Amino acid sequence: MTRKPKKAKRDPAPSRWAYRVHRMWLTPFYRSMLRVGLPTFLILTAAGWYISNPTNRFAIAEKAAEIRNSVESRPEFTVKLMAIDGATPVVDAAIREMVPVDFPVSSFDLDLEGMQQTIAALDVIERVSVRVRPGGVLQVDVAEREPAIIWRTGGNIDLLDRTGHRVASLTERQVRADLPLIAGQGANEAVGEALALITASGPIAPRLRGLVRVGERRWDLVLDRDQRIMLPEIAPVEALEQVLALDEAQDLLDRDITHIDMRNPGRPTLRMAEQAVEELRRIRSLDRGEAGQ
Repeated sequence: MTRKPKKAKRDPAPSRWAYRVHRMWLTPFYRSMLRVGLPTFLILTAAGWYISNPTNRFAIAEKAAEIRNSVESRPEFTVKLMAIDGATPVVDAAIREMVPVDFPVSSFDLDLEGMQQTIAALDVIERVSVRVRPGGVLQVDVAEREPAIIWRTGGNIDLLDRTGHRVASLTERQVRADLPLIAGQGANEAVGEALALITASGPIAPRLRGLVRVGERRWDLVLDRDQRIMLPEIAPVEALEQVLALDEAQDLLDRDITHIDMRNPGRPTLRMAEQAVEELRRIRSLDRGEAGQ
């Protein structure tokens, strides 16, 4: 009886290729490539192939627009009315005319920044904020400039605030008779100084008719009875206070004087009215006649 040859036992050691593959699998880079990189590549390739078809692209865009419209048209995103706070009726009407909105409208269709810039362009507006508040209300909060003075230049009459910024135009001065008047080229650039002079005028404020800017560098105070106080370019308030002190001590402004020239505060100059000059000449001539006798 012949014996069958024994089969060779299988070598448990891995083959060279199996060993290399196993080592590569243990490498984090290759593991990430196989687990993440390869699936991502396949997905991107499939997506690119799908999008490369114009029909598919049109279908995707149409579906996206449909989803967006369904979201934008929801009631919670619908704006039904506009509310304006802080504005006078005239300004309120002007704002509604400048930013007409056809309500109801989706809040996504409103250009809030553009509306805010348009409203801020109004001279009377100092600050403005535009927002959509809960309840479908387009809220506009404004702060108007407060008129502080009237500026007459050429044939125009404008209202200015304390900074010299234009607020609005006037047809005639009597519309705001409660506000002081300034005139002259460049007067709007020195509103702060003009207001300081008006405040300092104190006792003669009821007689003050206005201030005139001369040469865009100094002021003349115009009083009733055609009297004028010519102030210097530097320290005009102090010069005016000097005039007020002289008036209190000697009733200077009650005399027949047309101009008080304070351009040189150290040497004030007075200009008398024509009638006063004629009367002075007559008195002097009489004095000379009596002296001759």
